[in-house]
Amino acid sequence: MSDYDTDLLIVGGGPGGLATALHARRHGLSVVVAEPREGPIDKACGEGLMPGGLAELTSLGVDPAGMPFYGIAYASEHRRAQARFRTGPGRGVRRTTLHAALAARAKEQDTEWLRARVTTVQQDAHGVTAAGVRAKWLVAADGLHSQVRRSVGITATAGTPRRYGVRWHFRVPAWSEFVEVHWSRRGEAYVTPVEPDLVGVAILSRGKPDLAWFPELARRLDGAARGDARGCGPLRQVVSRRVAGRVLLVGDAAGYEDALTGEGISLAVKQAAAAVAAITDETLSSYELAWQRITRNYRLLTRALVLGSAPPIARRAIVPACTLLPGAFRRGVNVLAS
Repeated sequence: MSDYDTDLLIVGGGPGGLATALHARRHGLSVVVAEPREGPIDKACGEGLMPGGLAELTSLGVDPAGMPFYGIAYASEHRRAQARFRTGPGRGVRRTTLHAALAARAKEQDTEWLRARVTTVQQDAHGVTAAGVRAKWLVAADGLHSQVRRSVGITATAGTPRRYGVRWHFRVPAWSEFVEVHWSRRGEAYVTPVEPDLVGVAILSRGKPDLAWFPELARRLDGAARGDARGCGPLRQVVSRRVAGRVLLVGDAAGYEDALTGEGISLAVKQAAAAVAAITDETLSSYELAWQRITRNYRLLTRALVLGSAPPIARRAIVPACTLLPGAFRRGVNVLAS
């Protein structure tokens, strides 16, 4: 009789955790997902799947309904720069729609669920125990403020500048085939089409967000029905490492720079594949290097943008610089889209 209840225990049933479950089932591992919340889980995010992340999802048999977008546009009151993806469209997908599609696919692949909140983890040389489940390995995909990360002694600090995100849905016909990033001196507003008559608007800033910071966008949304606000932050979490014994961190739990370049879900899906590869090869230490490789472009470009746009005079120059250097803007967009 096995001493284990399952091969892999995944803490967190969001996109990162469910993508990990699908990769693990593809490799023949038994999986239990521990998640205290029921039904599709919503949270503040830009809801845009970059082409590379969309390809990763479809390779797992997950094809969520949404709205295609063909590039990224930066806009201010008087200027606009836009760049198309070279490898095909991304897709705007409501977070709840994405979660439902991932959960349905995971259930098709015989993933088991446990309604439990995991706050403590015990491990030894042969396995991990949490929420009454004994597993060979554990993947923590429990978000920016991961309880598992804290339990296994991995340190995390909120980085600077401290920025926060708030997202609403507006009931209005989608007007652009791009994800639009509207810049002001106080923050950025992401506009992502997620349904033919629904757009998501996520504002990233240091203070309380205000749609009035973006007059052109505010005029376009004037009179539209607005959904409830969803918030998160502080966004930047500096995590010391991604592996502790038989525990690996995936997604936001593994460290996060900022939502500015819109890659969170795409990166989580790619990290999930790398974590499962390290588990099946029984070389868990290799995951740290894989994580560094997967996130390198995101970390470098996002950090440069966040720091470079911190002074108000620099923020005013972002969109004009992108219009004057369209080739550089196009290259940056496509590096992040892959």
